[in-house]
Amino acid sequence: MLALRLFAKLTAYYVAVTAIVLIALRLFPYLREYMPFGGVEALMSGPRTTGLDGMLAPSPAAAEIGNLRESLYWLTITILGALLTALPGSWVYIAIRNPKDYDQSLVDTIIILPIVVTSIIIIVQNSLALAFSIAGIAAAVRFRNSLKSSGDALFILLAVGIGLSAGIGALELAIVMTIAFNYTFLILWVTDYGDRRGLKKRYMTDCDPDVKPAAAAPPADLT
Repeated sequence: MLALRLFAKLTAYYVAVTAIVLIALRLFPYLREYMPFGGVEALMSGPRTTGLDGMLAPSPAAAEIGNLRESLYWLTITILGALLTALPGSWVYIAIRNPKDYDQSLVDTIIILPIVVTSIIIIVQNSLALAFSIAGIAAAVRFRNSLKSSGDALFILLAVGIGLSAGIGALELAIVMTIAFNYTFLILWVTDYGDRRGLKKRYMTDCDPDVKPAAAAPPADLT
């Protein structure tokens, strides 16, 4: 039942957001100019470059921004899109994570990290000096919070991927990535894929944390 509710929640969310965006575009057609889409097409159709000029080229949508008002429109839509795209990933983590190893700070990270990465990508994509400066600052920061499972690292990578996609104006890639990620993780959870000989799940479990396993029967007295 929990899996069905999560599946229905994810589906309803994606349908509702899509409907709201389509209605907004119909009522305000000029918003199409500020949508952070088209980055994937530019990456796939553009020439393959290995130099720094190709790495720091601005996103297609950002390159057409001409004034402060348009910049604010584009930034607001891009960051809001990254946030809305990352939000379902936090629902999946909350639902499937073993209660004993649940980490609320990781939920906050899944939601906030795409916003931070999006902002950083927007900053550095036009300046090589800023790119090296931020890399040096990041190298000076020590992260002392170790992840408890490789599954947790996947959620961090998802958040980073969403931020990178939004920052280069390829939010369509982030949407496809998060939909595939969430539904795939949900299917793996329901089917318990990879389980051997009925062993208890180590990372994903829907068991009651208050229920303790039955004690083993004492050995029979052979005397």
